Amino acid sequence: MQALAFLCVLNFFPLHAADSGKAPEDTGKASGLQSLETGGMEAGETETDADRPGPSVAITFDDGPDASCTPVLLDGLKERGVKATFFVIGQNIEKDKNRDIIRRMYQEGHQIGNHTYSHVNLAQMSREEAHEELDMTDALIREITGKETEFVRPPFGAVPDDMEEELDKLYVKWTVDPLDWTTENADEIVQRVVTETEENDIILLHDCYSSSVEAALRIIDILHERGYEFVTVDRLLMD
Repeated sequence: MQALAFLCVLNFFPLHAADSGKAPEDTGKASGLQSLETGGMEAGETETDADRPGPSVAITFDDGPDASCTPVLLDGLKERGVKATFFVIGQNIEKDKNRDIIRRMYQEGHQIGNHTYSHVNLAQMSREEAHEELDMTDALIREITGKETEFVRPPFGAVPDDMEEELDKLYVKWTVDPLDWTTENADEIVQRVVTETEENDIILLHDCYSSSVEAALRIIDILHERGYEFVTVDRLLMD
């Protein structure tokens, strides 16, 4: 069974899907908007496969930023025109010149989410301690980007009971997890992901291992060839 993809809080409502908690394909909003703006297709015209958007997936990275690996990943994403979602750790932001990496992520259009300040299990903490872990990382990201962080990936996928109802946040989990942190074999990571990934999946990787960065770029190339479009988590869940 795949892990639950996400939990929605406050004014956000769960998205319905056929299986695995995945978000559904957008079946009309985009085309309806196009019809309003352009008048739609002329009589006799038909939509071809080339005109239709490919299936969407989100590729996400935890535990960064890393001074060695994350810039290499950002270079590869930029070369491929892909936007990713990064769930960052506050302590890592404060290391080296990693604030510049966060700034680059933001400037290049990637989504930045909160992965706590010190990579702790929030479910084993008091609510006050858990709030502090998230607030410290929120403050660092806001200081660098000027933007609030709306998305949280709790380490180990765990949050204190009912805490998700208290915060104006979306808790994001995943549907494809190759356990890349357990191996340095990029081929193995690639194989696990490309054989499991389907439309609307959320792929979990880490940008603090060179093998994971290598695998991520190869995964993107393979899934691109299969017609997949990579989007940030907010687009995947809200479109």
